Amino acid sequence: MKYVVVILDGAAGWPLPELGGRTTLQAARTPNLDALAARGMVGLARTVPEGTEASSAAACTSILGYDPVADRVGRGAIEAASMGIRLEPDEVALRLNLVSITGGAMTSYSGGHITSQDAHEVIAELAAELGDETFRIYPGVAYRHILVVRGHSELLDLDYTSPHDITGQPVEGRAPSGAGAGVLTAFMERARPVLVRSAVNARRVAEGHLPITDVWPFWPGSAPKDLVPFSQRRGKTAALTSGVDLLGGLAVLTGIDRLTIPGVTDGADNDYAGQAAGGLAALADHDLVVIHVETPDEEGHAGDVAGKIAGIEAIDREVVARAMALPGPLRILCMPDHPTPIALKTHTAEPVPFVLWGEGIATDGAVLFTEDAARDSGVLLDPGRDVMDRLLAP
Repeated sequence: MKYVVVILDGAAGWPLPELGGRTTLQAARTPNLDALAARGMVGLARTVPEGTEASSAAACTSILGYDPVADRVGRGAIEAASMGIRLEPDEVALRLNLVSITGGAMTSYSGGHITSQDAHEVIAELAAELGDETFRIYPGVAYRHILVVRGHSELLDLDYTSPHDITGQPVEGRAPSGAGAGVLTAFMERARPVLVRSAVNARRVAEGHLPITDVWPFWPGSAPKDLVPFSQRRGKTAALTSGVDLLGGLAVLTGIDRLTIPGVTDGADNDYAGQAAGGLAALADHDLVVIHVETPDEEGHAGDVAGKIAGIEAIDREVVARAMALPGPLRILCMPDHPTPIALKTHTAEPVPFVLWGEGIATDGAVLFTEDAARDSGVLLDPGRDVMDRLLAP
């Protein structure tokens, strides 16, 4: 038996007036996902346990079959693992976004969707002036980077606000807070004049792009405890493809082989067909492959209705269709990790729809893959990690 897991990051959402009361998932043309629903099992899964931040860290940990509470690793540490950063016991890793703040409000949590090339140049400028024995900065993908702070374990216990949660809102009072927060807020203040002098910023502004005005640290994590490898835990070999470091880090920490496929990105320019072809080819020497696509989540954060619909449709057309064409015996699991409602431009924690199809999976009467169809099925997997149990059940 071979297994395919397709994660449509953030694809679920809320009804929108401009879509006649439909969600973007309902409005999208998804004939392949609907075909899976008509011949398989549809339901809801609670991937974010109550009291846990509604992030992909918790949600994707659940989908991979791990407990996001008992097996929790701070997201900064997960992304650091993806980048090959080894953390010492006295170090804390934080996500560091390059952001644009205008008039005291968060104009863009992604610095106007800065490219990786431009971002790496900005990070090099920051590292040259701010890097020392306490602070190290590592370049990541696009606006997502890693700040490692030595000797300040108190940073794990601060209160943080994710910048994508406050798009268009005032940033006053949203910086890291709590005992010891001054270490980070001082670093943020020291970064501003570096960015004002940045040659990359000057060029970007001349080209009509938003300038990077600030750095924003959040999502702390420390050196992770060893997780039981997926192959040992499940008795299956696995591979994973994604355009973001979070999933790459989860692969590293769980012993899942991380695939390097040209053209795989975190946005609408993703090579969906190439990602699908490369991911499915890994089934030649793996039992299971995870294909994670970030686009719907990015478009949800941007509040782009058409972009989110286009991303969902591309996954259906280029990824799900190719998975369905594989010879059997085969099982396919498709689901978002969490909702990213357009109205909020951030994540929520409610259960997400899933569809499970393939050999030995009974049909439950659904005909569509939507939030309503999943709710009407009466099936709720709580905890959400049970989806992996259902996928791999004998």
